[in-house]
Amino acid sequence: MGTKRVSYFFNPDVGNFHYGPGHPMKPHRLSVIHHLVMNYGLHKKMKIYRPYKANSHDMCRFHSEEYIEFLQRVTPQNIQGYTRYLSSFNVGDDCPVFDGLFEFCAIYTGASLEGAQKLNHNYCDISINWSGGLHHAKKFEASGFCYVNDIVISILELLKWHPRVLYIDIDVHHGDGVQEAFYLTDRVMTVSFHKYGNYFFPGTGDMYEIGAESGRYYSVNVPLKEGIDDQSYVQVFKPVISAVMEFYQPSAIVLQCGADSLAGDRLGCFSLSTKGHGECVKFVKDLNVPTLVVGGGGYTLRNVARCWTYETSLLIDEQISNELPMNDYLEFFAPDFTLHPEVPSRNDNANSKQYLECITKHVYDNLKMCQHAPSVQIYDIPEDALPEETKVKEEPDPDVRLNQSDKDEMVEAKNEFFDGDNDVLE
Repeated sequence: MGTKRVSYFFNPDVGNFHYGPGHPMKPHRLSVIHHLVMNYGLHKKMKIYRPYKANSHDMCRFHSEEYIEFLQRVTPQNIQGYTRYLSSFNVGDDCPVFDGLFEFCAIYTGASLEGAQKLNHNYCDISINWSGGLHHAKKFEASGFCYVNDIVISILELLKWHPRVLYIDIDVHHGDGVQEAFYLTDRVMTVSFHKYGNYFFPGTGDMYEIGAESGRYYSVNVPLKEGIDDQSYVQVFKPVISAVMEFYQPSAIVLQCGADSLAGDRLGCFSLSTKGHGECVKFVKDLNVPTLVVGGGGYTLRNVARCWTYETSLLIDEQISNELPMNDYLEFFAPDFTLHPEVPSRNDNANSKQYLECITKHVYDNLKMCQHAPSVQIYDIPEDALPEETKVKEEPDPDVRLNQSDKDEMVEAKNEFFDGDNDVLE
């Protein structure tokens, strides 16, 4: 299959939120990634969209109304009035209340939701939302820096059109929120590759967690030990995903690309290079199934930016230079200023060949227990989550030739990407 049609979602405000001093999650990384994507010229091969902002109704398709109402109302200024809710919604240290919290959730969730919708309508083959991928959030509570589970919400949107959706997670942490949401159904198969053991967060993801009821054998977990390198990771990733595709035959995929599985991550303990991480993304792209690609973890900013920029280039089949282009954040990438620097591993690889073969066999044996490709009869395709009339349309300004919403919907030709306020070609 030739070059894919790629839609890329970015809201320039998303990088301006701040979890608080010393917090490892830094939304600013999203601005840096976008800057690299633009300066490498990758935008010329994609349709760039300023995404829809999710509202509370969208979020309540998965989360409880009480929890979403709390996120809407709580602020650092009024938090004293919500003390009794903080522990019940698990908001506090890891998941702090910060300025613009609900707005942040609305931006990243809306982008995943719109990405799913564009796939449903065959406007593209791949949707990219690096601000999404917050896989720990639960129905009633925040968890692991995640407040609203954009992945679950976008999968629910995909399920309107697709009988089977495959979720793949390569974050160093187990994709527990997504697994839990779909644990009892065969409509979604969740496959997570993650560090497991020694009290590593979130403590779930044993290979014996396989789903229940109708979902039995439709949760696939690949628990790994610290220090796994590119060669070992690919040795387990490719056979597992190939077997999943053979048995499950999904018609849509959601790929969570958490970059905390890279060597040198502040919170991770794996030893993947950007090329090894990217090899997994390329493998999924080459399956030729409509795919929503989202971000996730990643706490060493310069490495996350390198990784997701490189993976954007893989998704559009564009080779890019190892030498980083000039950009406003170049100092972050000192001293080498390259896309693929040597990052020393802090951990020896504790995953023996035998251990990985044992896990792969276990997964394969479980997949054989699945009925081949469960089928679902859908009678009426439900309405889209974002009907056209609900999208915010700006009133045209008579003094301006193009208003913002028109500009956001424009697809730029190679030589027509500009940052000016009202630049239009005569």
